[in-house]
Amino acid sequence: MDVLPQQLLNGLILGSIYALIALGYTLVYGILGLINFAHGEVVMIGAMVTISALSWLLGMHLPLSPVMLVAFSLLMAIPVCALLGMGIERFAYRPLRGAPRLAPLITAIGVSIVLQNVAMMIWGRQYIPFPAILPSEPIHIGSATFLPVQGVIIVLSAVLMGALLLLVHRTKLGRAMRAAAQSPSVARLMGVSVDRVVASAFVIGSVLAAVAGVMVSANYGQAHAYMGFMLGLKAFSAAVLGGIGNLAGAVVGGLLLGIIESLGAGYIGDLTGGFLGSQYQDVFAFLVLIIVLVFRPSGLLGERSADRP
Repeated sequence: MDVLPQQLLNGLILGSIYALIALGYTLVYGILGLINFAHGEVVMIGAMVTISALSWLLGMHLPLSPVMLVAFSLLMAIPVCALLGMGIERFAYRPLRGAPRLAPLITAIGVSIVLQNVAMMIWGRQYIPFPAILPSEPIHIGSATFLPVQGVIIVLSAVLMGALLLLVHRTKLGRAMRAAAQSPSVARLMGVSVDRVVASAFVIGSVLAAVAGVMVSANYGQAHAYMGFMLGLKAFSAAVLGGIGNLAGAVVGGLLLGIIESLGAGYIGDLTGGFLGSQYQDVFAFLVLIIVLVFRPSGLLGERSADRP
C-alpha cells in the first residue's frame, strides 16, 4: 500500500497534462463536431520550439533565473502554436466545412503526418533533451515524492482549466462559442461571426497545447518528433471518456486516465511481480476506456449540447 500514494500523485501529474490537451479537442468538437487529430502535433511543436528558444536564451548568458528563462521560452512558443492552429483551421478544415465527415478526418490525419515530418526536417529524428536548469531537489509528502516542476504542472494546469471555464461561461467570446455550438446558422443570424469563433477555439486550444508540450518535455526531460501521436491519442481518449464536447468531462477524463495509467504501471505491476508493469500502462488505460464506452457511450459525464463547448 506504500506504493499507492506515489502512484496516485504520478497519476494526478499525468492526468493534468492529459486534461489540458483534451480541452483542445473538446473546444473544437463542441463547435464543429470535428476531431482535430493534428492537435497532438501542436503539442509536439510547442515542446520543440520551447526547447530551441530555451537553448538560444541560455547561449546568450542572460542574467535571468531558470524559471524566467523557461517562461520567456514558452512565451515564444505560444504565438507559434497559435498561428499554427489558425493555419490548420483556415487552410485544412475551413474548406471542408460542408464536406462529409470522413473528409476532414482524413485531412486531420494528413496534417498530423505533415507536421511530424516538418518537425523531423527541422529538429531531426533524435530525442531533444530539455536543458537541465530547473530545480531537481525532490519534495516529500508522506510516502510520496515529486519534483518542483511536477508541482508546477498540477497548479498551472488547474489555473488554466479554471480560466478556460470562466472564459467559456462568463465572457462574450464564451457566449458566442456556446451559441455557435448549439446552432451555427442561428448564431450567424444573431450577428455572431462563426468563422471567428472557430478560429478562436483553435487558437485557445493551441495555446493550451503549447503549455502542455512544455510540461511534458520538462517532466520527462526530452522531446521528439513523434511524441504528439500518443499524447494526442490519450488526450482524445480522455475527452471521450469524460464525454466529448463537455469541458468538465475532459478534465475528469484526463485525470482519471492518468490515475489509471499510473496504477497500472506501478501498483498493479508490483502486485504481479512486474509481469504487468509500465510497458503495459497503455493497455490498462484503453481497456478502461473500452469498458466505459461499452456501457456508457456518451462518456462518464455525457455530452451536454446546451453547455458546449
